[in-house]
Amino acid sequence: MTNTDENDFGALTVAEFCERYRLGHTTAYELIKGGALKARKVGARTVLLHSDVKAWERSLPTMQ
Repeated sequence: MTNTDENDFGALTVAEFCERYRLGHTTAYELIKGGALKARKVGARTVLLHSDVKAWERSLPTMQ
């Protein structure tokens, strides 16, 4: 068995994402609509895979 980060698996709801990153829902949906953050649908619920959230984190610009 390989050693993996448990945060690489599963998904967050938009509300959980917003709470974790201290962002508003409007900002989260703007990121999704603009293509900066991938979202998936499970029935009527919108979820964000941890791997997609990590990719979004890595795409953030660094401060100069």
